[in-house]
Amino acid sequence: MARRYEGHAIGIDLGTTYSCVAVWQEQHFRVEIIHNDQGNRTTPSCVAFSDTQRLIGDAAKNHAAMNPTNTVFDAKRLIGRRFSDPEIQNDMKFWPFKVTADTHDKPVIVVTYKGIEKQFSAEEISSMVLTKMREIAETYLGSPVKNAVVTVPAYFNDSQRRATRDAGKIAGLNIMRIINEPTAAALAYGLEKRTNCVGECNVFIFNLGGGTFDVSILTIKNNVFEVKATSGDTHLGGEDFDNKMVYHFVQELKLKKKVDISGNPKALRRLRTACERAKRVLSFAFDTTIEVDALYQGVDFCSSITRAKFEELNMNYFRKCMETVERCLIDAKMDKSCMHDVVLVGGSSRIPKVQQLLQDFFNGKNLCKNINPDEAVAYGAALQAALLSGKNKFLQNLVLLDVTPLSLGISIKGDLMSILIPRNTKIPSKKRKGYLTDLDYQKYCSISVFEGERIRASDNNLLGFFILSGLTPALRGHPLVVDFDIDADGILNVSAMDETSGCRNEITITKDKGLLSTQEIKRMIQEAEIYKVEDKQYLKKARALNALDDYVYKMKSAINDVETSSKLNTQDKMKINSAIVKARNLIDGNTKPEIAVIQDYLKEVEVLIEKSMGKFH
Repeated sequence: MARRYEGHAIGIDLGTTYSCVAVWQEQHFRVEIIHNDQGNRTTPSCVAFSDTQRLIGDAAKNHAAMNPTNTVFDAKRLIGRRFSDPEIQNDMKFWPFKVTADTHDKPVIVVTYKGIEKQFSAEEISSMVLTKMREIAETYLGSPVKNAVVTVPAYFNDSQRRATRDAGKIAGLNIMRIINEPTAAALAYGLEKRTNCVGECNVFIFNLGGGTFDVSILTIKNNVFEVKATSGDTHLGGEDFDNKMVYHFVQELKLKKKVDISGNPKALRRLRTACERAKRVLSFAFDTTIEVDALYQGVDFCSSITRAKFEELNMNYFRKCMETVERCLIDAKMDKSCMHDVVLVGGSSRIPKVQQLLQDFFNGKNLCKNINPDEAVAYGAALQAALLSGKNKFLQNLVLLDVTPLSLGISIKGDLMSILIPRNTKIPSKKRKGYLTDLDYQKYCSISVFEGERIRASDNNLLGFFILSGLTPALRGHPLVVDFDIDADGILNVSAMDETSGCRNEITITKDKGLLSTQEIKRMIQEAEIYKVEDKQYLKKARALNALDDYVYKMKSAINDVETSSKLNTQDKMKINSAIVKARNLIDGNTKPEIAVIQDYLKEVEVLIEKSMGKFH
């Protein structure tokens, strides 16, 4: 029987550069994309730490130019990965914040918060963004939210999916399902399309976002959405296009201005912001100007870039996208002529050259642009959340069949990869395979679980391992069985058994050194609560200071008013002026008074005014 979830269920697109949250509105039979406190329907996946507070979303991104070393973005590119990963090492050249490795080769982000050096995992940073998205939804819905469907790139491996689920736990969310981004987008596209479908409809989803790229082929028939194949690159997107532009202009500065800003985080952050803006402009204009006043050492920077130059800088990336498209069609054993629609998803899919190459690949076929590429993934996630909640009659017959993006297997004699679940196998899935011992009178054997497509097991990604002990003493060739069970989230459970002795052992892949332990998650949840309290305290103090500042302003205006001032005697004027000076010292001084001190002083001032000239506002 399907599990029932109490309360609201939301869909969250946890993006590399921007995130989005949506909810199914039963009374209107539609999905609502929820705007944030700035009125924007997408929120920057950015967290900033200062001497006084923690900022998330738009406020953090606006803070980036002033405090680049303590403003963290791209956490999604770090989550579930190792510090020694060559792609992480390359990205670090462009990040103004510091990233180091812990004892398990896991990347750790180092920032200064309230004057103290703090270390955060990528899961913690992502949990802060998820918390922000949850709060946006709670403000809109007017009630607490615990249940969510969170999206990940289709090519995220097991470690990255588990790390994303851990981030949800830290954020206080019950992650109902981890769903692939292109699959979510297909749900968004197919909700109305399915009613118009006669027979099967094959849809190609092209999802190029800020930091990841993946594609999927789905077949829609009535209420069934079946993923045929998926492919992608978890390290390709708009951030890489920005990096190419930044590097280009850094070299131009060296050549023309004899200035090297490569070691200055603040200058690089300001240049990156200008390049990102220029990239967006080039999606509808043929050239644009980049201007940054006093970029470095008082040097103003002004240059231009054409769409052709932007395309030249990134052509290798664009071609790589097309190679992935072709690979996905081969995996699905389908011809491009069989595709009924090609759907664009992700902000970077707006780039004209990308659209041109994709249209040429599909022999001039018109691309489907009738869904918002920034919101489609969150839209689909909200549909999945409504489906899982079991409360949506409109969607109750919808069936979603997804696939695993990478092959899963174990290492056997000779360091060979023995695959039990091939990539693009429908999930959930269970597979059993028999093996033989390779030593006489073997008492135990090690089962190492890998994911990947390489023939040599050690060239693939190790997910975990366990020991099966208590084997029946026998000559080599004694039979054992291994079971793989992958659930709807794409998360794997592996067991092995000696059927003769009945000895059995299993693993739910949680022992990977790059993943968080239960104790670490518990600690991070507690810390998240502390940060939440600190944020509320900061807001409360800011409101108290603002209230005192407003009152002081009114006091000052009143005593400067000729008519009012004439009614005050000299002693009263001196008392009020003294109160204003003290208030200004509290508001503007270097010392940070407690909230109670501010509130008590405001009451004291109000009493003084009432005695002197009556209460006024």
